[in-house]
Amino acid sequence: MSEVLYDVTDRVAVITLNRPERLNAWTPTMSTEYLQALDQASADPEVRAVVVTGAGRGFCAGFDMDYLQGIASTGDSDGRDREPAQMEPTVPKPMIAAINGSCAGLGLVRAMFCDIRFAAAGVKFTTAFSRRGLVAEHGLSWLLPRLIGMSRAMDVFFSGRVFLAEEAYELGMVNRVVDGDVLAAALDYAKELATFCSPASMRDMKMQIWRDTVATLEESWERTEKLMHESFTRPDMREGVASYVEQRVPDWPPLYLP
Repeated sequence: MSEVLYDVTDRVAVITLNRPERLNAWTPTMSTEYLQALDQASADPEVRAVVVTGAGRGFCAGFDMDYLQGIASTGDSDGRDREPAQMEPTVPKPMIAAINGSCAGLGLVRAMFCDIRFAAAGVKFTTAFSRRGLVAEHGLSWLLPRLIGMSRAMDVFFSGRVFLAEEAYELGMVNRVVDGDVLAAALDYAKELATFCSPASMRDMKMQIWRDTVATLEESWERTEKLMHESFTRPDMREGVASYVEQRVPDWPPLYLP
């Protein structure tokens, strides 16, 4: 059975972590299949947005505990726990996490590195690292303070405490709490992006935002000026203006990888 499912509907790719009997706990196999799904969504010119969710009651409960027990007993992971850096940020399309259930450890990492996060009401979150004798893993110590501030990130990391979606929203970790079907809400949002927003514009803005986290204002300004003038020559701008003037749904050109 595949540990990651992949489906496309209405120009939205849905990636589902698929170990429901283990709350979609992460494994090396899941990591490989997840990367393959991201590559597939990136390369498909008809896919305009990506939604990530979990099968069953959980989003992702972190690394599989059986696997972690093996590492704890030997002190050696053979490098199999090393997640590739910057997985989601390199996807040239918006990524929306539909957090349908427990979101812990590496599951929290994967959710936070998505661009937008919807969470079902009452869902439980935790970093859990400090309570397992671990550290802030896979770039989360870089990202989380940028999302919620340093002091709040320290609390979330140090305590490893469990908190609910409603507090995650107050902290700034999720964009929306959904009292109902969180996957349906995320899909509605993704489909709106896919319909009304230029794929090339979303690709470039995502790149701008991620790169500008480590750029000076001058560097950002210079890059933006170049991108802005390039956008004037693209068919996306012509279609965006024409569809507005003609009061119709835009017919965006496909987005091909360079």
